[in-house]
Amino acid sequence: MGNETRQGEAAPARLWEAIETRRIGLLGMPRSGLHAQPMIARVERRRKQLWFIARSDTDLVRSIGEAGACMFVVQDADFLASVSGALSVVHDPKRLARYWTAEVAAWVAGGLDDPRLVLLRMDCVDAEVWIAELGMTKFTWESAWTGGLRKIIQADGWPDVTFH
Repeated sequence: MGNETRQGEAAPARLWEAIETRRIGLLGMPRSGLHAQPMIARVERRRKQLWFIARSDTDLVRSIGEAGACMFVVQDADFLASVSGALSVVHDPKRLARYWTAEVAAWVAGGLDDPRLVLLRMDCVDAEVWIAELGMTKFTWESAWTGGLRKIIQADGWPDVTFH
């Protein structure tokens, strides 16, 4: 497992880079009783926000209410992260057009003009990150047999980013 100390903005930067690279993860609202759903994330680092395109007639969007507590989980070959925060529905046609891609279009039959399209803004609060420099199999083995070795990293401006 990675045991590297990351100071200042290095810890959140590694997290943002991984989400920007992978983009697809699972978005869920633990209190809703719904399963997490695959979503494409767009990152706004300066604001510590993730953005998602959704339809207003989905169970996920209907369950949000006023800034619902949520979690976004993203995984790659050597990286696993869980980000928590608050989810809100936003109506912003310009931002929606900016985030529109062929990937999103494949999931939305009505296209960009579908009146049910909304943006979901996740205001990120904290994150847990696991880095397995030799792969996830070795990471799982080490976690199971060593009690989950931990290395907590202090990150300015985002005090709860934890790298394992």
